[in-house]
Amino acid sequence: MGKIAVIGGGAAGFFAALSAKEAGKTHQVVIFEKSSKVLSKVKVSGGGRCNVTNACADIGELSKHYPRGERFLKKAFHEFNTTHTIQWFEERGVPLKTYPDNCIFPVANDSRVVIDCFLHESTRLGVEIRYSSGIDTIQSVDGKFQLNGPNVDEVVDRVIVTIGGQPKLTGLNWLANLGHTIIDPVPSLFTFNMPNETIRELMGTVVEETTVKIEGTKLMGKGPLLITHWGMSGPAILQLSAWGARILKEKGYEYKALVNWLDACNPEELAILLTETKGSQAEKKVYNANPFPLSNRLWKYLLDRAGINDSIKWKELGPKQQNRLVNTLLNDSYEVIGKTTFKEEFVTAGGVDLAEIDHQSMESKIRKGIYFAGEVMDIDGITGGFNFQAAWTTGYIAGKNAGISLD
Repeated sequence: MGKIAVIGGGAAGFFAALSAKEAGKTHQVVIFEKSSKVLSKVKVSGGGRCNVTNACADIGELSKHYPRGERFLKKAFHEFNTTHTIQWFEERGVPLKTYPDNCIFPVANDSRVVIDCFLHESTRLGVEIRYSSGIDTIQSVDGKFQLNGPNVDEVVDRVIVTIGGQPKLTGLNWLANLGHTIIDPVPSLFTFNMPNETIRELMGTVVEETTVKIEGTKLMGKGPLLITHWGMSGPAILQLSAWGARILKEKGYEYKALVNWLDACNPEELAILLTETKGSQAEKKVYNANPFPLSNRLWKYLLDRAGINDSIKWKELGPKQQNRLVNTLLNDSYEVIGKTTFKEEFVTAGGVDLAEIDHQSMESKIRKGIYFAGEVMDIDGITGGFNFQAAWTTGYIAGKNAGISLD
């Protein structure tokens, strides 16, 4: 009987532990969690509902949702992907529901059912969980591994590292000491702070289809946009922050965000639509006859921003006013100064270099017997269940291979 240590009691850690125990039923599997609670990120994700995965079933398309790790995961998804995830949870009494945006949540709309599932499976399979048991160092000793920490002094046969993303490089130093190359971590999936912009007064407003770009770059995000009391959030912004994680870090989080409030609509199409509106709504006030899928509050705000008196009639809208309105609707510029990240749900770009990890087994190429899963690797996805899917996939493969390697 061998002993497998899983370092980190998060999503990837539990999936790896359960996979290891199922692959090697006679082995002892222990989760070492540094805090007094496990699965904290699962609990708060998706507003407490837990966006388990995404309905994207095509492996090639699925892998494109990862700014870091696309090619690595494309290979790994052939062994465990979204279809497998759905089957795994439903076989264990957690029915799932797919929403129009392809996000998949538990039917219960409560992350606790996912947590309860993991804890129940751990008990059923005999996976041990040790709380307040952080690991500071790993040392190779006669083909085994010595783990040490404030409350830990253990020798194990295999180690699976699932400590998640670390906000600072120092959190990964102990892995660098093993010989691994660490890609400097930077925040991903953050919202934009706009302290000098009055649009914050429209907090709570949602526009379902937008395109947002960063001035002077090729970065682009598409989808719903949420106006908040600090600036802008929503899938379009989070997607943009993920793809631009390193570029925006280099800019010191100060730049111009260019918003197309009408998604992919171009100036020529909008000019035609406005001309048609001026004909069909000629006698109506511009404010009262809003031809766009924008709330009246936002429509009034954008009219003011374009310098158009909302009491004028559509037939009175002159060429210069129309041009200003087109520019405001399709290329609205906002000054971003800073970001907001949510500590419980933070995602980072960076971590252990994927070139040093075998995608077929998740085993280290530097230190045999050590495996990795989840965000501790240089892998991160955009919002929509993709980060959890990466955790399930890498956790499953790491656990399975750690388990069978001892047989």
